[in-house]
Amino acid sequence: MNPSSTTIQVQLPDGSARAVPAGTTPFDIAHSISPRLASAAIAAQIRPLHAASPTETKPDAAHTEASMYATEDASAERIVDLSQPLQEDVALRLLTEKDAEALRVVRHSAAHVMATAVLELFPETKLGHGPATDIGFFYDFYRPTPFTPEDIERIEKKMAEIVARDEKFVREWQPREEGLARFKADNDFMKVHFIERFTQPGEKISLYRNGAFVDFCRGPHVPSTGRVKAFKVLNLAGAYWLGDEKNPQLQRIYGTAFFNKKEMDEHFARLEEAQRRDHRVLGRQLDLFSIQEIAGAGLIFWHPKGGIIRKTMEDWMREECIRRGYELVYTPHVMRKELWKISGHEGFYSQNMYTPMELDDADYRLKPMNCPGHILIYKNSPKSYRDLPVRLAELGNVYRYERSGTMHGLLRVRGFTQDDAHIFCTPGQIENEVVACIDFAQAVLTTFGFSEFKVELSTWDPKDRKSYAGTDDKWELAIGSLERALQRKGIPYKTIAGEAAFYGPKIDIKLVDALGRLWQLSTVQFDFNLPARFDLEYIGEDGERHQPVMVHRALFGSVERFFGVLIEHYAGAFPLWLAPVQVGLVPISEKHVEYAKQVQTQLQAAGLRVVLDERNEKMNAKIRDLTMQKIPYLLVMGDKESAANAVSVRARGKGDEGSISLDDFIAKAKKLLEEKSVSL
Repeated sequence: MNPSSTTIQVQLPDGSARAVPAGTTPFDIAHSISPRLASAAIAAQIRPLHAASPTETKPDAAHTEASMYATEDASAERIVDLSQPLQEDVALRLLTEKDAEALRVVRHSAAHVMATAVLELFPETKLGHGPATDIGFFYDFYRPTPFTPEDIERIEKKMAEIVARDEKFVREWQPREEGLARFKADNDFMKVHFIERFTQPGEKISLYRNGAFVDFCRGPHVPSTGRVKAFKVLNLAGAYWLGDEKNPQLQRIYGTAFFNKKEMDEHFARLEEAQRRDHRVLGRQLDLFSIQEIAGAGLIFWHPKGGIIRKTMEDWMREECIRRGYELVYTPHVMRKELWKISGHEGFYSQNMYTPMELDDADYRLKPMNCPGHILIYKNSPKSYRDLPVRLAELGNVYRYERSGTMHGLLRVRGFTQDDAHIFCTPGQIENEVVACIDFAQAVLTTFGFSEFKVELSTWDPKDRKSYAGTDDKWELAIGSLERALQRKGIPYKTIAGEAAFYGPKIDIKLVDALGRLWQLSTVQFDFNLPARFDLEYIGEDGERHQPVMVHRALFGSVERFFGVLIEHYAGAFPLWLAPVQVGLVPISEKHVEYAKQVQTQLQAAGLRVVLDERNEKMNAKIRDLTMQKIPYLLVMGDKESAANAVSVRARGKGDEGSISLDDFIAKAKKLLEEKSVSL
């Protein structure tokens, strides 16, 4: 584009283009299309037409201070205010309530509304930063007097007043030195820090004003406070300035915002349902597992009922591994420190490992990974190209030193079982092996009742060459192999640049649970680092020595984490094949106990897990107590059933299904077990 031109080209998502005067705003363009669209628009996404196609940003980048305050990259795709003057040829997308990016803008604006409310109520307060997050927003405040629950209520009420005032969000620019002088004069030490850290002398700094409130921020924001239609102030927490306990303690107020009240109400309903499904609560209620304080944090005790589910999970995984050409191995829990030096863990992962144990011949470390053990098994005997691929699988216990504040039930622990496998193959075999890993991952998800998943391909950042091992051609081979494997499977995926492990790219498969939440579990990772570190080799068809390619893959991720997700996905009501107790027997009275025992024997012979309630209690009390255990089937037996060799069936979630012959019930249950059905 000619810099002196007064006309620019704006390309719209449908491919059409408009010639407009330089300085035209996205709102002007929205209004020219439709006044209704202008009213619905929240912000705009623009990309200079001369710029390269956008790549995915790293997850959570929008939460960082740098992303909030640093100078904008005018050559990159970015989200801007509707009032932003357009000065060059751009591709433009108007964002409305249909776009997830727009919700983040609403939440960032809600944070400013909250800061406005705080300063109006408590003028002595100093501001930190207030970003949008995936679930809402927060703002950090410095105030010597702690906020109280009553203050939180007052802040929310004041926010409603500010929204009702419908104050415009106006972007202003000020010379850096003037801005610094102003914030220093007001003793806003945090804003001074942000300006000094993220801007350069001689620059102008970006400020946003609504009413009398002014904040150092690069935006973007909604057009006015009135567009923050549905919000809630949630809770208060403490945080040290810059994360240093020597610095002043800040007060962080959390909130959330949505496009409308209906969506916000649905959000809180989901939160209530998530609390009802909390695996820690259900684990205790259903007697599945525990964490014993006397033994240590992050260490899981599997109780008998949880243990039988774990056995069922692991049996399926081992059988499936064997069927798919894997060989099962077992490696020690502790190994010499020297091994972890060779693997590189001692250098780059030691902070996550337990401290060494000094024994008579050397220092030993608890293993945080299974891969070095599998490598030693591979290396134990010479390999020819005819032996490849070698697929080694292990459900191996590993130990990682998670910090005390990060542990969370089964989902983040210090000792866990990883369903680890490592594939050693030739470069020509890698693509087929990755396809097979994806097939296996899909089988895991569908078998355990997950119908939806999302896939991410994490690649390297060639501009940050020092952060990655391996040569450029190896990275091209690795990324190309993973891309082609996903394309062969016809799986949509998102490419995330710069998120690869230092040793190679990876495919992450995130399942979607019953509440629509994403869980990172299955992963397939390419590695050309460890084969080089351990001098792995095979003899090729040419008779020469070659280095194999290595793939890491974990499908449960860890047995503990996968189990925690299963508990919450099913709310503890496991499908028949996974349920710790599959059938509960309820004799109506003592005289029916003998028949119930005969039924129990036959059901157990058919492979079902059965509990018989022989208590001298009323039938309804027995049914209530067994129902609380979320048992899939309850069989009630009285005179009629005893005489006919039948049972009266109550299915979980369906109620009384009437009386059928015992043989017919057994046949039905065996069919459900064989199919691993998720419904009764």
